Amino acid sequence: MSISSLPALPASDRPDVTARLRDALLGASFTADGLLELLGAPAYAALARSETVPALRATRGDTPLETLVRLFLLQQPVPHARVADVLPVEACLESGWLVPVGEAPESGLAGALAAAVDVRPYGGPDGEDWFIVSDLGCAVGGAGGIGSRGRQADTAVVLGVGGASTTLAGITVRTPVPAALDLGTGSGIQALHAAQHATRVTATDLNPRALHITALTLALSGAPAADLREGSLFEPVRDDETFDLIVSNPPFVISPGARLTYRDGGMGGDDLCRSLVQGAGERLREGGFAQFLANWQHVEGEDWQDRLRSWVPRGCDAWIVQREVQDVTQYAELWLRDAGDHRGDPAEYQARYDAWLDEFEARKVRAVGFGWISLRKTGATVPSVTVEEWPHPVEQPLGDTVRAHFDRLDYLRAHDDAALLAGHFKLTAEIVQEQVGLPGAEDPEHVVLRQNRGMRRATKVDTVGAGFAGVCDGSLSAGRILDAIAQLVGEDPVLLRDRTPTQIRLLVEQGFIEPA
Repeated sequence: MSISSLPALPASDRPDVTARLRDALLGASFTADGLLELLGAPAYAALARSETVPALRATRGDTPLETLVRLFLLQQPVPHARVADVLPVEACLESGWLVPVGEAPESGLAGALAAAVDVRPYGGPDGEDWFIVSDLGCAVGGAGGIGSRGRQADTAVVLGVGGASTTLAGITVRTPVPAALDLGTGSGIQALHAAQHATRVTATDLNPRALHITALTLALSGAPAADLREGSLFEPVRDDETFDLIVSNPPFVISPGARLTYRDGGMGGDDLCRSLVQGAGERLREGGFAQFLANWQHVEGEDWQDRLRSWVPRGCDAWIVQREVQDVTQYAELWLRDAGDHRGDPAEYQARYDAWLDEFEARKVRAVGFGWISLRKTGATVPSVTVEEWPHPVEQPLGDTVRAHFDRLDYLRAHDDAALLAGHFKLTAEIVQEQVGLPGAEDPEHVVLRQNRGMRRATKVDTVGAGFAGVCDGSLSAGRILDAIAQLVGEDPVLLRDRTPTQIRLLVEQGFIEPA
């Protein structure tokens, strides 16, 4: 389908104009911090919910920052003279960042200018001032209702920053690497993050418009250019190319057809996510990471964890976390509302709803899971695959937590029980202990160790486990600590050494204690 009816994009080969525009935006404090200060927390938060009225009310003045917010973020026409006080207008018009509107005097907008694209300030992890470019109407609250706007070209629209984008950016392992690959780059947010720690970034997308916008995002953010390639999934990657990091926020929605390019992969069921994960193994270098967001089917008569284990490519450790599950009716309604179908013709809405449920019924799908998949290429004889459900709050960013998880797997693989008891451990930061039981009882029913950082896990331990964790400061070996505990509780130290390594392994694996 053609994308010709979508607005023309700014030129991506005018670095001089882009640099001047960036300087002007920064000079007016058109940054994430500047927006928060101008709008206030409630109006700033409302933007993420696609509610613009509070921000419009907060930008009724004529300061440079108010002018830019109304122009680039809220898509309001602004008088030419006001824009000229802030931006290099002629250069921005000539290169396509701005377009004239309201030429007819009776419109009341004679001489007004409008933005050709959304530009949203975005704060980098180390305080960088970045800008995410996207199609009009997609910087604030995503593309809610894009499917109901009546233009076929909208199916190729490029979204800005959303919750999924920031989630993936937060869980990605950030270490200096020679080469990174961003599959399905969209507006370029993952490529932008990768450019800060990868010598070379390759970004692919089936949508040529997305590649153009990614180039604009990188340039306007002052980041190095990426190697941009058109094509689906790994198709644009040469057979001899491998990478140290692969990331993807793919079009993971499980839908009947490929109606909206930015969300519907066009493969049956969850085949797109499966193909992405399975194909990553041979593209990773030893020790490299591949990290994805994905949806997966819960099929009648099948264990969803076994389904995901079957996706893991040979030679890779995997950590798969299911964050949410929706039944098929909730799932269909979520994405029908995302497309704005609920605001259209009721009969058409019902027909589309039926089509989703027909698809799920044919595949015996009862629910759909959403979560994160992290792979690491390993030389281990027997790779480790962890599949778990964790719907509880976590603390982003989690990149260091992901890396530490795989480092702990290496440690546990290399240490049998004897080596484990000879090792020295320390309690990780911000662990608290809770005792649960009836008031006044002599002993608690159970003891819970809880993390206040990272995954914020909680795990039950017995009194030996709690006592062991409590004295882990790196000074004594695990075996010596158990001997002391055995003496205190009157237990045979040999038996205690025999039965405790399993509990120690769990505490290490889940990050409650770490090798000193």
